[in-house]
Amino acid sequence: MKKLFFALTVLFSANVFATPVNINTADAQKIADSVSGLGLKKAQAIIDYRTKNGDFKTLDDLNKVSGIGDKTIEKIKADILFSDPATTTTPSAAPAPKK
Repeated sequence: MKKLFFALTVLFSANVFATPVNINTADAQKIADSVSGLGLKKAQAIIDYRTKNGDFKTLDDLNKVSGIGDKTIEKIKADILFSDPATTTTPSAAPAPKK
């Protein structure tokens, strides 16, 4: 019984601790595996839209994907990124000017 409880705990907590995925670079399987509430079919729709129209810039861009609406976006917004954190810079991270 303890093994079953442990297995279920691990299974259901996997998405709770999942790292957000960049929907502009990930493949459909990675999106489906990483984003709770999105299956492979919707993940592939994201890839198809991205291939045809370019990268997503905002959550509103996802409304243009067939099968994804406001309710889905509200559920998945914490699980997605539009760029990789390592590639974004902030003004405070800019190098100091040379003297």
